[in-house]
Amino acid sequence: MSNKPTGLDFKVGDHVVYPAHGVGHVAGVETQEVAGMSLEVYVITFDHEKMTLRVPTKKAKTAGLRPLAAEDVVSKALTTLKGRARVKRTMWSRRAQEYEAKINSGDLISIAEVVRDLHRAENQPEQSYSERQLYESALDRMAREVAAIERIDRDAAVAMLTKSLTKAA
Repeated sequence: MSNKPTGLDFKVGDHVVYPAHGVGHVAGVETQEVAGMSLEVYVITFDHEKMTLRVPTKKAKTAGLRPLAAEDVVSKALTTLKGRARVKRTMWSRRAQEYEAKINSGDLISIAEVVRDLHRAENQPEQSYSERQLYESALDRMAREVAAIERIDRDAAVAMLTKSLTKAA
């Protein structure tokens, strides 16, 4: 990334991860007029949500915008999937909030923990609707990042993650 003359962390075409929305890609860098001041923003598109987000370039780091996870983080996340589920004995509403916070943290390993903890093998009891929603959300978020890193489609990434999960059982 050192080949660009500007002080930007990301360039057009880069895949990035925004904590609350997952993987998107930088479609452009624009200068917008806001309250009489000039503001440089990344234009990030999230195809799976059909959404475009504008993040001020100077606030990108504090907003949690980051590049795709490095290979060692991906390996650690896949290892996390193979670990034993850790389910606290707290009320579901409190656990659900914690899971939601982990998913929205944008941290791949935290998201892997949610996938691992909420995964159900064939021989286990059925999940509640809200557990299923959180599981699907975490799995989707993780799969999209793994897919972008490995340059495979989302379904292939889901299959890869599911394989790691079933090895754990």
